[in-house]
Amino acid sequence: MKNDDSSTATLYEVASAAGVSPATVSRFLNGTAKVSDDKRKTIERVIEELNYKPNRLAQSLKMGSTRTIGVLTQSLESGYFSQAMIGIEDAVKASGYALLIMSGHWHADEEAERVELLIGRRVDGVAILTGKLSDEQIVGYSQRVPIVAFGRQLEGERLMSLRLDNYQGACDAVEHLVEQGHRRIAFITGPEDHEDARARLAGYLDTLARHKIAADPALVVPGDFQESGGLLAVNQLLAAKQSFTAIFASNDLSAYGARLALYRRSIRVPDDISIVGFDDLHSSMYTTPPLTTVRQPLYEVGKGIGRMMLAMLGQKQVEVEAPQLGLMVRESVRRIA
Repeated sequence: MKNDDSSTATLYEVASAAGVSPATVSRFLNGTAKVSDDKRKTIERVIEELNYKPNRLAQSLKMGSTRTIGVLTQSLESGYFSQAMIGIEDAVKASGYALLIMSGHWHADEEAERVELLIGRRVDGVAILTGKLSDEQIVGYSQRVPIVAFGRQLEGERLMSLRLDNYQGACDAVEHLVEQGHRRIAFITGPEDHEDARARLAGYLDTLARHKIAADPALVVPGDFQESGGLLAVNQLLAAKQSFTAIFASNDLSAYGARLALYRRSIRVPDDISIVGFDDLHSSMYTTPPLTTVRQPLYEVGKGIGRMMLAMLGQKQVEVEAPQLGLMVRESVRRIA
């Protein structure tokens, strides 16, 4: 029979009922005790019957660990980052670790402040999801706490990283447009200081070059990975009376803004202008029309980051392959002669 919810069983009561020592129960809960199957089943049964709730804070203090992992993201509202965070959470939840999530809002100073705050809270490790911290800063933080960085190529004693092939993803996007007959392809960039944005620009330019299509600098317009940036970029193209049949946006949010700018000018997608994005956010399959885009498997990325972090905290070796990007062909691109 379970304990009344108004009372809390103690570790000593669990040990007494299970016929083992309190130290055995404590080690069992921490995952450090080797017990027989019969004894394990007995302890688990007693814990359930007594509704025993271990004091996680006390356990953590004894182990010299807070059992928390800090996550530095850039936007709590973004579908891009939320999928990665869900993946991290799913990867670590069975281990007993909890996440402490903070946002840097794409400002290097704010990101640095948040990492310092996480370290001050004595997190056991920090996962950094892109951002504007320098590689040198991240390497420095890894001297103080284990770090897993997404979107970087870094390695150290307490530093692991995971990076997707943004260059190839951009090549695939532009290749698809060229295969559909497009030659005048506008490109909405991302922030100049963002490594992913630079890789996507390089993929755009190199794919045009491979097809002997002259890149027109006037068709490369600045964006900032935000909807507003995509809208302003297309307004700039239209105001300059540039001729183009397709737009490759450096991310889906920019593509959303571009689509709105075209809609306000009564320019139809894909009948008049085709659009390809990058990310494959959940909402991209529900735009009008559904957006053709390069899929980043962000949930899988998050799970990989979580596994890498757990491996470092357990001082184990783990091989995590970067998930492959893939082009999701939907209805926002039209074939032209």
